[in-house]
Parts: sequence; C-alpha cells; structure tokens
Amino acid sequence: MLDVPLHTGATHPNLVWILLPSLLSFAAGLGLGARSNRLLDRVRSDDASASAE
Repeated sequence: MLDVPLHTGATHPNLVWILLPSLLSFAAGLGLGARSNRLLDRVRSDDASASAE
C-alpha cells in the first residue's frame, strides 16, 4: 500500500520545475488549437494574394 504514494512523484524536489513547463505548453497548445482556423485563414489569404499577382 505504501508503494503507490512513493510512485506518484508528489515528493519530487523539482516538481514545480516539471509541472510549470508542462502546464504552460498545454495552455499554449490549447491556445493554438483555438486560434488555428484564424491562423490558417491568414496564411491561405496571403498565399492566394501572392499567387494572384
């Protein structure tokens, strides 16, 4: 029964430095995913205007 708390990593000395980049990259992924259609529309419209000239 004591093996489970030992393997969760909750007492890791650098837990903050592991969790912080993980949460930031997750939030960045969510932000990019939410804005992906807008970003693709901008890229596509730039490509269309460049090829029309």
